Amino acid sequence: MSSISGKTQIVGLIGWPVSHSVSPPMHNAAFAALGMDWRYVPLPVPVTPPARIGEAVRGVRALGLRGANVTVPHKQAVIPHLDRLTDAAAAIGAVNTIRVEEDGSLLGDNTDARGFVADLRDHGVEPGGRRVLVLGAGGSARAVVYGLAEAGCARLTVLNRTPEKAQALVAAMQAAFPRCPMAAGAFPAELPQAAEDADLIVNCTTLGMTPHVEGLPWDEALPFRPDQAVYDLVYNPPETRLLGHARAGGAHAIGGLGMLVWQGAIAFELWTGTAPPVPVMRQAVLAALGRADG
Repeated sequence: MSSISGKTQIVGLIGWPVSHSVSPPMHNAAFAALGMDWRYVPLPVPVTPPARIGEAVRGVRALGLRGANVTVPHKQAVIPHLDRLTDAAAAIGAVNTIRVEEDGSLLGDNTDARGFVADLRDHGVEPGGRRVLVLGAGGSARAVVYGLAEAGCARLTVLNRTPEKAQALVAAMQAAFPRCPMAAGAFPAELPQAAEDADLIVNCTTLGMTPHVEGLPWDEALPFRPDQAVYDLVYNPPETRLLGHARAGGAHAIGGLGMLVWQGAIAFELWTGTAPPVPVMRQAVLAALGRADG
């Protein structure tokens, strides 16, 4: 990678904390592979005082950055400080990518939905026409539901331990996609019926994530079928209990690392206008996580 000069373009990651993030090595590997004079840097922004996030967003423009990613806990907090949002960011209610436009205005986008769908397709799973069961009703579930509805899935069911949260998510997304049938229910009470009817199951909870690897967002008495695909947004560990159970039942089991890579790849193209080197980005993430391969 070339040395930093007065012409080096800067993007980065706003969040707290950000020291654990694999985004800097992922993006910097992509810039190096393409010979681009760009750098991606961590931009830690504390939660307190609350005014700090507004200062940080204004700093993206004031310091001449080309854009930034946004991660927890600031994905909602940045929104009032942006000039406009894409339809996806507005419907999902969260921003994970900021782009500085030619006129200096700040555009808030959310690449999680497109990243999820891109990874599904990368694994040979076309979401269009699928009957989908989504487990969880947090921010990642909102992005997943948006992406699935936009891709034309046949029906969506969202289950959550607090069914009111699932109902609120469905109500918001139904407004954006009135032609996509959606339903909300309680987990685990309604899991058996919803699981039997689904041909794509997506875990949007953190159950099974390191260090709590014994977590399982499922009922072990419920079998999976070979005609089902199971996607777990958790990518650490690479093989969660859910994926192991799904694989044992013959289902197509997919871990969440690809969504992480694809959402970053889409942001890369939004900033640079250049097609991202996705395989390079994937290998950089695997190396950062201490894995030899996917």
